[in-house]
Amino acid sequence: MVALNKETLEVFLLDDDPSVLKATSRLLDSAGWHVDAFTDPGTFLEHAETHRPDLAIIDILMPEMGGLEVQARLRQISPSTRVIVLTARDDPSVRQMAMNAGASAFFIKGAESGEFLAEVRATVDSID
Repeated sequence: MVALNKETLEVFLLDDDPSVLKATSRLLDSAGWHVDAFTDPGTFLEHAETHRPDLAIIDILMPEMGGLEVQARLRQISPSTRVIVLTARDDPSVRQMAMNAGASAFFIKGAESGEFLAEVRATVDSID
C-alpha cells in the first residue's frame, strides 16, 4: 500500500455558484491542497469515476442534481472517498441525511475559514 501524501492531497470541490467555488478553491489551495473544481454534478461524477478522489466537498442545493444524490452516486463510484458538505442553508433533516450517508462534516457557507480548514485537515488525517 502506498502512503497517502496528505500535504498534496487532491480535493474535489462541487458547487454550482462560481463565486463560492472560486473562494473555496482559493482557501483550500492556500492551505496546500490541489483542488479540482466543478460546477456541474455530472462532470464531477464522470471525473470521479476515473480519478477516485480521496476527499470531496459537495454543495447540497444545485439545480440539476442535489448534493445528496451526488453523495449517493459518489459512494457507489468510490466508497472510500470522504465527503464534506458545504451548503447555504442549515436544514437539520438534510444535515442528518448527509451524515447518515457518511459525510464527515456539514458546513454552512460563510462559516469561519479556520474552522472549515481545521475540519478538512481532520478529515484528511482520518484517511488511511
